[in-house]
Amino acid sequence: MSEYNAEDVRNVALVGHAGAGKTTLVEALLAAAGAIKEPGSVDKGTAVCDWDDMEKELKHSLDVGITGFTTHGKHINLLDTPGYPDFLGRALSVLSAVETTAIVVNAENGIEPLTQRMWKAADKRNHCRMFIINRIDADGLDLDTLTAQIREAFGAECLPINLPADGGQRVIDCFFNPSGDGADFSSVEEAHSQIIDQVVEVDEDLMERYLEQGQALKPEQLHDAFEEALREAHLVPICFCSGETGAGIAELLEILVRLMPNPAEGNPPPFMKGEGADMQPVSVVPEPDKHAVAHVFKVINDPFRGKISLFRIHQGRITTNGQLYIGDARKPFKVNHLYRVHGADLIEVGEGVPGDILAVTRVDDIHFDAVLHDSHDEDHYHLTSIECPVPLFGLAVNVAKRGDEQKLTDALHKLESEDPCFHVEHNAAANETVMRGLGELHLKVLMRRLSEQFHVDIETKPPSIPYRETITAKAEGHHRHKKQTGGAGQFGEVYLRIEPRGQGEGFEFADETVGGCIPNQFIPSIEKGVRQVLEEGAIAGYPMQDVRVAVYDGKSHPVDSKDIAFATAGKKAFLDAVEKAKPAVLEPIVKIRITASDNHMGDLAGDLSSRRGRIQGSESKSRGRIVIDGEVPLAELEGYESRLKSITGGEGSYTIELSHYEAVPGNIQKQLADAFQRTSDE
Repeated sequence: MSEYNAEDVRNVALVGHAGAGKTTLVEALLAAAGAIKEPGSVDKGTAVCDWDDMEKELKHSLDVGITGFTTHGKHINLLDTPGYPDFLGRALSVLSAVETTAIVVNAENGIEPLTQRMWKAADKRNHCRMFIINRIDADGLDLDTLTAQIREAFGAECLPINLPADGGQRVIDCFFNPSGDGADFSSVEEAHSQIIDQVVEVDEDLMERYLEQGQALKPEQLHDAFEEALREAHLVPICFCSGETGAGIAELLEILVRLMPNPAEGNPPPFMKGEGADMQPVSVVPEPDKHAVAHVFKVINDPFRGKISLFRIHQGRITTNGQLYIGDARKPFKVNHLYRVHGADLIEVGEGVPGDILAVTRVDDIHFDAVLHDSHDEDHYHLTSIECPVPLFGLAVNVAKRGDEQKLTDALHKLESEDPCFHVEHNAAANETVMRGLGELHLKVLMRRLSEQFHVDIETKPPSIPYRETITAKAEGHHRHKKQTGGAGQFGEVYLRIEPRGQGEGFEFADETVGGCIPNQFIPSIEKGVRQVLEEGAIAGYPMQDVRVAVYDGKSHPVDSKDIAFATAGKKAFLDAVEKAKPAVLEPIVKIRITASDNHMGDLAGDLSSRRGRIQGSESKSRGRIVIDGEVPLAELEGYESRLKSITGGEGSYTIELSHYEAVPGNIQKQLADAFQRTSDE
């Protein structure tokens, strides 16, 4: 039996920009709860959640760290997420495992890019949210202004639930026991009143009692309304603390235990059943006596322990020696061992209840985002995916030593299975394997794992740009394929029309023939020929997208017509139509966000302009920093990392994400088409 019930579980993801102090905060909470004797140190490499050798070396989280502890009869699971933008996918992927997103803000740096990004992700996931302002003991802070900035950026629903005092050396509770003075700004009375006013607004009966009793309502009376206010984002508590000194940690722990939602109190997870247009929402509830349903939110390929699959139980119980299905698989696997995760350690347990975050090992068929269940009633269940940024930073990779090709392929596949923002693609036209991530650091970390964990040495070079092709006008195409050999010949004739579709609408194929001019069995062959052009490109050797193709006429021969004849005719008719449809080569345009000192603004703007970039806005930040937002073709960013460091003296940084595709200038299209023609001729 589990030592606690689902009502006793609290699942909290600590998110925020790098340097916010999330890992130090976890250490302080573990120590305050008695789970560890004393807080570990990021600088000394003794932190529970930063256990990887690279994390110890860089003194920053590179992956999600998971730990938990039981205090005051409640079990708290903490998920410590990385704050580098390069590892945003890893941070986003764990949001499916929690009810509460705690956004940690460095009191010195204030609101940073990842603060806003994680807020939006948590909002989209319909999470209960809270802000934790950390490092309140730093010198020269203006926490009153920072609180106002948070409320301006994220809504007036963000309200302090405690206040810093004595220059950040301690924290005064404004909810459970609203007494005390010496607050660094505002007052306990004002903060308490604001919180109570906000909570009672969601409950008319409570509002009436409040108006009758004044502020004499007890926290126990407010609990249900408080949870409703959290669910509806009608209240977002702001907490103050210092993970280094321990100021406010006891108060934060009390808030997690008494106020943050259990699995039943949070918003229900968005489970669906079916695929495509047939998808329907289904109810998955945290009741232990129902069928088990769990979701895999993380996979780790450990060189010693094998594949570790981490999952959150959303419904039912999971026990050792039980059986679970993976997705719609017909054959179950046996749960030989069940583990709770504490940093690098796996602690064996016998049972998991709804809300638990657990792991199984050495089950190769489990994959990221899989749903585990113990009954075929839950076949085809899946959890609505979290949108992750498209990985655009690329490196073409090859083995340094012949004979290691299969080792490289296997290693890349394992790395890809772990990380939702790491993709491996093979560019057939350029005959290169490309690994793509969210930034240079992301790829450097993965390349180091290739060497140290998988013992594969690689050589790298800049990859080909992922151009695309499309058409911009309607046109018709025709081809008659006739080939006579000694025996039976080949014959197929195809007439088709094509037209452009909207960006992102993809490919559509339609059969508009009448009267049996082309027998039905040959229509798929025509589509096969068309798809071959879509994959290989028509004018510059890049995949074609957003095209509608309709076959409307043709001829066949009762003896000579074959699949290969109509595939060839379809391909060449399509090429004929594309040539008349004003084809265009599209290039990826990325949103770029540059962070640097404001005195470099002019040089950065000029450099971006020289790369065919456009500045869309800038924002001044604290301590003389500026954030520049713009758009630039991905093709122009080769070597930008070194150029940025040269301009800013090494202290500038940038992130990119895909914005859209647009047509390349005419001279570039001609160069690409000429290069493709030369290659084809060879």
